[in-house]
Amino acid sequence: MKKLIAPIILAGLAVGAGYGFKISTESHAGVRPQAVAPREPNILRFAPDAPQLVYLHIAPVAAGQVPALEPLQGHVAYDEDATSRITAPIAGRVTQIRAQLGDHVTAGQALLALDAPDYAQASADVRRAESDLHLKRTAYERARTLLDGGVLARKDFEIADADLQQAGIELDRARARLRNLGPAGNGGFVLTTRVSGVVTERQVNPGSEVRPDGASTLFVVSDPRRLWVNVEVPEKDLGKIHESQHLRVEADAYPGMSFDAVVLMVGKVLDPATRRVVVRCRVDNREEKLKPEMYVHATPLGGGVTLPHVPNDALVTEGLQSFVFVERAPGVLEKRRVTLGYRGHEDSYVASGLNAGERVAVSGALLLNAELAGS
Repeated sequence: MKKLIAPIILAGLAVGAGYGFKISTESHAGVRPQAVAPREPNILRFAPDAPQLVYLHIAPVAAGQVPALEPLQGHVAYDEDATSRITAPIAGRVTQIRAQLGDHVTAGQALLALDAPDYAQASADVRRAESDLHLKRTAYERARTLLDGGVLARKDFEIADADLQQAGIELDRARARLRNLGPAGNGGFVLTTRVSGVVTERQVNPGSEVRPDGASTLFVVSDPRRLWVNVEVPEKDLGKIHESQHLRVEADAYPGMSFDAVVLMVGKVLDPATRRVVVRCRVDNREEKLKPEMYVHATPLGGGVTLPHVPNDALVTEGLQSFVFVERAPGVLEKRRVTLGYRGHEDSYVASGLNAGERVAVSGALLLNAELAGS
């Protein structure tokens, strides 16, 4: 009986094995293997909802003039050619303030009124000189009449003529003195501005005693659209600075904004302590954003050469080579080799490999490089 069971079991196993092979073959016969797209070198592709995109900031590349030097420290100052520091030309007591800080004033506008005895004296001198001139002119005309009639000696006539000339000179001096002091107002002296602009400083109050030899100015009137930037240039870099050269001025108060400046004068004296020379520049401040005494960074530009520039965070350095990630399409980034023409502390200028207007990853470039190496 045992001899009959063994062949039956073996036959059953053989039939089962054959049936299983048939099922496996039939199940795979209808499935075609999918073709895997070859991965492009130096290309990263992300789905629209890929978490990596959260850490990227992609921006278009701008072009600009290549700097001649690294940014230099500077500070904003008044343009002294458009600034008036006003003091009282006469002693007196302030009776009225007629201009406040921030007021726009025009040439000839009153700033304050003074009770000034010396001004009254100057007015009296003019009237006295006018009276004396009238008297001397009458005497001269009488002398001429007598001379023509043969009654008066020529010597006496010449004396009358000299007295008339002297009286005229004295009247001119008295009028010039009064004119230099300024106009009168309500019986007192009025201090006016000689230039148009904005009142930027005021160092006087009602009731104050002022003198022409005072230590401080009473008012400062300046045009806020015209300012200077004084830049300190190291001795070793003086050869890269010249008059009429353009600079890019940036202030911490206005991130991402720059102002155009032009070199007016390169200092003639070297500071022995700092080994630097002060360079004076005129800055375009038509929007009146820069203020006197602000600290700024000024970047001298060289030769008018214009190249696309990117932040240094956009660069990936491998040995002596530099790369950026350029957006070819949404979610598709290409790692591209570039040649740098100038590398600064914050931005680098690309001599080849990148065009202005292309979009690059300005942040997250290192993460993209790691992603590409891992893939």
